[in-house]
Amino acid sequence: MEFKLSAQKRAPKEKLDRDHLPAVIYGRGLETHSLTLKKIEFEKIFDMAGESNLINLDFGEGVVKVLVKDVQRDVLKDTISHVDFYQVNMKEKVTASIPLHFIGESKVVREQGGMLNRELDEIEVECLPGDLVDHIDVDISVLESFDDVIKISNLNLPKGLEVVSETDDVVVTLIKPKEEEEEALAEAPVEEVAPAPEQVEPKKE
Repeated sequence: MEFKLSAQKRAPKEKLDRDHLPAVIYGRGLETHSLTLKKIEFEKIFDMAGESNLINLDFGEGVVKVLVKDVQRDVLKDTISHVDFYQVNMKEKVTASIPLHFIGESKVVREQGGMLNRELDEIEVECLPGDLVDHIDVDISVLESFDDVIKISNLNLPKGLEVVSETDDVVVTLIKPKEEEEEALAEAPVEEVAPAPEQVEPKKE
């Protein structure tokens, strides 16, 4: 799916109305430009493309391929206040965070009431821009006991993607039902503490 977005160059200190967002576009060895774009159009595209899909951006100098590199938000209003675009070179590798999609069903969840504990929602990868993907699938059906875990090293990565994150980082684990944990604690042997020896005061002569 192709994502298209239009923007205009912004003059220094140009004031914008509430319907527009300030932005900047930069790239390795390229001139940096200040931009303005329609807020509603960007939000719509960003909801679909995120930070891991290429966007065809037209800002008056022809259409260029970009990634959303950073989005700043207004803390009080929780609305987007500024956008950073990175113009990619299709022949140079880029670093991006790819969302994880959890698929399948674990029999431990289905039959024993286990709960998924998702340690990661995305992983950082390096690849050529043309190899970027929407998401990476994590098949939880391989979790067959409470001791099983899925690490980054266990993921089936699409061709061309190299992991930047630590491969030993845990992606997902299983948590036992609360009742089962309480029973295990109740049945755990209690260590007996030996009484302290009585201290006898020496007789005075």
